[in-house]
Amino acid sequence: MKMKKNICYIFLAVMLISQGCEKDSFLQDGSFSGGNDVTEAQLWANPDYARNFLNNVYASLQERYNVDGDGGILASGSDEAVNSNPNGGITILNNGTWGPVRTFDDVYSNMYAGIRKANTFIEKAPTSPFIVLDELLPANVAANQTYELQLARLVGQAYFLKAFFEFELLKRYGSFVIVNKTLTVNDELDVPRNTFDECVAQISKDCEDAISRLPLSPSEWNAANRGRATGTAAMALKARLLLYAASPQYNPTNDVTKWQAAADAAKRIMDTGKHGIYTSYPNIWLWNTAGAFNTEVIFATSATATVAIEQNNAPVSYDAANGRTNPTQEMVDAYEMKTTGKPITDGTSGYSANAPYVGRDPRFGFSVLYNSPSIQPAVSTNPLYVLTLFKTKPVETFVGGKDGLGLNVNATKTGYYMRKFLSESASWAGTTTTIRRPWIYFRYAEVLLNYAEALNEAQGTAAMTQVLAAVNLVRARSGVAMPALQTTNPTGNGYVAPNQIEIRKRIRNERRVELAFEEHRFFDVRRWKEGETTFNGPVSGMRIVPTSATTFTYTRFTVENRSFVARNYLYPISQNELNRATKLGQNTGY
Repeated sequence: MKMKKNICYIFLAVMLISQGCEKDSFLQDGSFSGGNDVTEAQLWANPDYARNFLNNVYASLQERYNVDGDGGILASGSDEAVNSNPNGGITILNNGTWGPVRTFDDVYSNMYAGIRKANTFIEKAPTSPFIVLDELLPANVAANQTYELQLARLVGQAYFLKAFFEFELLKRYGSFVIVNKTLTVNDELDVPRNTFDECVAQISKDCEDAISRLPLSPSEWNAANRGRATGTAAMALKARLLLYAASPQYNPTNDVTKWQAAADAAKRIMDTGKHGIYTSYPNIWLWNTAGAFNTEVIFATSATATVAIEQNNAPVSYDAANGRTNPTQEMVDAYEMKTTGKPITDGTSGYSANAPYVGRDPRFGFSVLYNSPSIQPAVSTNPLYVLTLFKTKPVETFVGGKDGLGLNVNATKTGYYMRKFLSESASWAGTTTTIRRPWIYFRYAEVLLNYAEALNEAQGTAAMTQVLAAVNLVRARSGVAMPALQTTNPTGNGYVAPNQIEIRKRIRNERRVELAFEEHRFFDVRRWKEGETTFNGPVSGMRIVPTSATTFTYTRFTVENRSFVARNYLYPISQNELNRATKLGQNTGY
C-alpha cells in the first residue's frame, strides 16, 4: 500500500479554537457559513492566524534535557556520561541493540511535521492580511514597519526553522527526502531519499533565504520577540552544516575546499561583531540571572520554568533527586590543569593522582560534581583547591558517602554527577522554586571552535595564529581564564607543538570540555569517523574509599563495556517508516 494511503496530516485548525472568540468576529471578511466548517482561505484571512501558525512551527523545536522520558540526556549515549538508570531507554545506544525496530531519539516524523508546517507557512503567509506590528529595535522606525518587510521577516523565520529541521534529519540519518511544498494525499510520497550533497545544498539555500529576510541578531528584535530566528542563527546553522560536510564521515577524500567553506561560514558570524563570549560560564543557561539572552546565545528554545532538570540530575541525597547523568572518568580526564594549561597526561602539568580534583580547569567544577566531603589537610592551603558544594552542602561520592557508589539504584555509577545546567536556587521539596532555562542550540563559543577546527584542517600551520586566537578567546572567558595555547615556548604554559596534528588534538579536546553534555560529542566523534575506537569499549569511573576522616584512595574501574560498530555512525530508519515508504532505504548495516 502506498505511503499516501497511510498518512493523514491534521491541518492546524485547532488554532481557531485557541482564539477563544466567536467565529463571525474571528473571520476578517465577516462571512459565516452557519455551520461548523471553516475554509482554509478563511483561516488565513484572519489577521492573527499567520503569526499563531508560525508560533506553532517554533513548537516543533525540542528541549533536550530529557530525551528518554526519564531524565536522560544524549551525553549518556557517548563517552561523556553514564545514565544511572540501568533500564533507561538510552542504554540501547551503547549495548549493540539499537536498530530499526528498537529506535531511540527517532525524530523522523516530528521533523517532517515541522518541515510541513514551515512549507505551509511559506506558501500561505503572503495571502494573509496580518496587522503590522512594531517588533524591532529601535522602536517605531517606519521603514521597518511596512507589510512587505514584516512579511519577509515572518517568512525568513519559517525558512530558518525548515533548514533547522532538515539538518536534524541529516545529522542523524545521513540524508532525507527533500520536500519544498505542502504535500497532499494526491502526491507520490513513497520516494527515495536525496543524496547527502543534495541535502547540504538544500539546507544551505534555506539558510540563505532566511538570512536575506531576518534581523541580523537577537539584539535587533524587541523584548517581546527576543528569541526568534535571526540572520546569525541561520549563519550558525550553515556553519555547523558545512563543518559536518567537511568532516571525514562525509568527506573521506579530505577535500580541503570543504573545510575552507566551513571556516568561511563561521568567520561570517564572527565578522558581524554581534556575539561574544559571556562572562559567566555557569549562567549561560540560567535565565533567572543576568544570563537571559546574553551575547553568547545565538539561538535557543523558549526558556521553560522548571525544576525537573535538578530533580533528574542532582546527587541522590538532595531531596531524593535521581542523579541521572554521571560523567565518566574519561570526561573528567579531559580537563587540563589550570596553572599550566597542560593535559593531565603531561608529566609537567602539575597533576597529582592523590589529589585528582585540585587545580583543574574551572570548567570541570562548573560542569561536574565530584567528591568533596571535607577540606583535606594536604590541599586545604592550596589556593586552587575548590570545595565542590551543591546547594551549600558537600557532595559525597566516596563509598559509603551520602551520594556514593552503590548507595541505591539511582546513585552515581561513576563517582560523579553532572553539574552543568543545574541551578543552586532550584527547590523541589516543600516550596517549589523553578528556574527559567532554554536548551541552547547555537552559542558563540561553538562558532569559534568550528572556525578553529575548519581553518586548521584547511590551512594547517599557515593559519596557526588565527586558529589559536579563536580557541584562546574561548579559554579566556572570565572565571575560566585558562592559559592561552601557544607554539613558541615548549616549557611554557599552554604549549602545543606547532603542527596540524597536535593542534587538531587540542581543538578537539577544547570542544570536549567547553561543549560538555550539549550533544556535540555524540555527533563530533561520528563525524570524525572515530566511533569504533572512541565509543567501542569500556567507560570508567572512580572508586573513592576513605582511609581516614580526611584521606582517600582513588581507584579507576570499568563501569560498563560499550559497543559501537560501523552502522552506528548513522541512526536506523524506523521500520515503521520503511513499512510506509519502502523506497526510503535503510542505512547500511541495519
